Amino acid sequence: MSTIKRVTRVDPAPSRWSWRMQRLMLTPVFRLGVRVGLPFAVAFGGLTWWLSVPGNQTMITDKVAEIRSSIEERPEFMVNLMAIDGAEAELATAIREAVPLDFPLSSFDLELETIRARLLEMPPVQEASVRIRPGGVLQLNITPRTPAAIWRTPEGLWLVDGEGVQIATVQKRVARPDLPVIAGEGAPKHVQEALALIDAAKPLGDRLRGLVRLGDRRWDVVLDRSQRILLPVELPVQALERVIALEGAQEVLTRDISRIDLRLPGRPTVRMTDNATTEWWRIRALNLGNQ
Repeated sequence: MSTIKRVTRVDPAPSRWSWRMQRLMLTPVFRLGVRVGLPFAVAFGGLTWWLSVPGNQTMITDKVAEIRSSIEERPEFMVNLMAIDGAEAELATAIREAVPLDFPLSSFDLELETIRARLLEMPPVQEASVRIRPGGVLQLNITPRTPAAIWRTPEGLWLVDGEGVQIATVQKRVARPDLPVIAGEGAPKHVQEALALIDAAKPLGDRLRGLVRLGDRRWDVVLDRSQRILLPVELPVQALERVIALEGAQEVLTRDISRIDLRLPGRPTVRMTDNATTEWWRIRALNLGNQ
């Protein structure tokens, strides 16, 4: 009797999990995640763990500082001196005191905008530019303020520019004979008006002694021989020009007059000196006695 062998056929179809895996591998997103995302995640995790060790952090910090220092301290990046152009010797000395730098310095350690801001805080400096010149030179170009007048205060004399900024003190009036003198509360705020009055008073020559601001409202023109011209609040330059024209026609300022009051434009008044008043009364008494 023959023996019949039963042959078991192997099913060529994949298992369920194998089939699912093959399907996933055919998905572009999953394939990209396996090929790129998984290695990146492993590397990132390993690097994060390595950086979490304090010793490794210190080593990296020291290495970065060493590399930075080696670059910043190279000769081509070093600044060895400071040059100041546009400032006189006194102002240049003040600038060096205001910006104390210990050369040589790396250009990476210089904050140019901070230096410029510090320069602009100095009253004598109107404008400034700061740059590093080839050859390791810190170049400061200064535009100083130009004094326009001397402001006399109870505390002393101040140089002020055309904007009314107080530049510096001056010990004596004779130190700046080229500048006019102004005085009074708020005078620097109206320095442009004062300069216009001084320009209009040029025909008076050396007789002009200065201008005084009264109540921060109006000006008095001070002349020699203790004479004053009291100007109105409105249109003071035009009022002064009328007085100068009157002086040219009738020489009113050469007479014994102590002041000319123009505060009321429609009714100007003149005050004589004490000697002139006494003489006038004496002459009048003589005339009355002869009648």
